[in-house]
Amino acid sequence: MIPYVTDIPDIDIPSHMLPGDGRFGSGPSKVRPVAVEALARAAGGYLGTSHRQRTVKSVVEKVRRGWTELFGLPDGYEVVLGNGGTTCFWDAATFCLIEHRSQHLSFGEFSSKFAAAAVAAPHLCEPEIVSSEVGTHPTATAREGIDLYALTHNETSTGVMMPIRRPEGAALPSDGGGLVAVDATSGAGGLPVDPTQFDAYYFAPQKCFASDGGLWLALLSPSAQERIARIGASDRWVPAFLDLSIALENSKLDQTYNTPALATLFLLDDQLSWFNENGGLPFSTGRCDRSAEILYTWAEGSDFATPFVRREQDRSHVVGTIDLDASVDAATVAGVLRAHGIVDTEPYRKLGRNQLRIAMFPAVEPDDVAALCACINHVVGALAS
Repeated sequence: MIPYVTDIPDIDIPSHMLPGDGRFGSGPSKVRPVAVEALARAAGGYLGTSHRQRTVKSVVEKVRRGWTELFGLPDGYEVVLGNGGTTCFWDAATFCLIEHRSQHLSFGEFSSKFAAAAVAAPHLCEPEIVSSEVGTHPTATAREGIDLYALTHNETSTGVMMPIRRPEGAALPSDGGGLVAVDATSGAGGLPVDPTQFDAYYFAPQKCFASDGGLWLALLSPSAQERIARIGASDRWVPAFLDLSIALENSKLDQTYNTPALATLFLLDDQLSWFNENGGLPFSTGRCDRSAEILYTWAEGSDFATPFVRREQDRSHVVGTIDLDASVDAATVAGVLRAHGIVDTEPYRKLGRNQLRIAMFPAVEPDDVAALCACINHVVGALAS
């Protein structure tokens, strides 16, 4: 565990060095001020209104249409929304997407949680769990009897990203193969993806989509929808809150099964519109690419910092993890940064490394990442003097 530093050294970072916005948290992430201002302007006729009426349903409709555009979804794919966040979706998937047995790639805190949910589900067979050490990712392997392959686009805890591809040699679900379900909580909108390579691509809005948590969103292929319908027609008991057939039915009506957070929906729609109006996924991923290039180039040229993820192609472009030399206490550096309004650069608590974790979601300005790197250099230099 990384200790919490209470005795912060009296180090001054000149104001001209500071980033324009000091929010680098991996979730909840930076929300663009213009989106908050737009929410304030709309509040009188939007917040506190019925989610079953057109005022809110039109926002849900716009969000569903916007995601179809952003990801270039093929015909027949559906955008589905529900309350509870990604953690809730893992439980829903154990009821409504996994038929008998799943395979899970586990390479960090969050990728392991869906696997744990499948292990705990008494109605499922023991899943196959393919693990690799933190800082790397394993590869899905086609297996007889596996009806769902669980991948993670970006492991938020370690800063590892992986390409999303169906397992080599696996039959398509339409030919009796397993579904591909992808946890894209911190990757969706910030990393490129081919929708033909997944059947369920699910995420939450508090990362790349610069909103608050509490919702899950899923892009479902026709095969995933067929699986949901088939399980729904079986004798398997499913709690209504976790029933994806109910979520799918309500989403087609541009609503959620129960009351959503209206501010979350509004901010989500604003961010999604910003992406699509400026070029779509190439625009949003391009911003992350530029930030990642700045961060990793700085770390590779530093005499006290090193990218934690060794393989360049595995280094996340949305959540960067940077190890610091043992002579530099990362918690102290993060504490000095926080005292100057540069917040949430601490590492993931359970990873327990002497490192900084820096979000590079699309809302983060690449120039602010460059300013952050300069501030870290300044703080480390002051600590050494």
